Amino acid sequence: MIYLDTSVALAHLLAEDRHPSDDLWTEVLVSSRLIEYELWTRLHARGLRSSHGDALRGLLARLAMVELSPVVLARATEPFPAPVRTLDALHLASADFLRAQKQTVEIASYDSRLVLAARKMGFVVARF
Repeated sequence: MIYLDTSVALAHLLAEDRHPSDDLWTEVLVSSRLIEYELWTRLHARGLRSSHGDALRGLLARLAMVELSPVVLARATEPFPAPVRTLDALHLASADFLRAQKQTVEIASYDSRLVLAARKMGFVVARF
């Protein structure tokens, strides 16, 4: 399964220069419930709810969600092998939770800090 970071989802929604290939959307995709809030906040900040809201709802419907459970939140308070920001810690804790459940997880992210920490945690970084 591919753990989808907000950076990749946002690049897809906004058709940025760097965006995932169509192959990504054929994979089993999962993310933290956090992605929903991050994406809506960014669309609102850019005034894009009307033009991109349906696409965002479709993207979210495509994802399996890891809830911000006490286990995930507790992991986010523990050290990471590289410096991470708060929201990245929550994403990495969510992916780590899946791995603890014996899931094979690859990380899809354009965030260099998150990617560095993910690699140091032993995750494969997906290439899309």
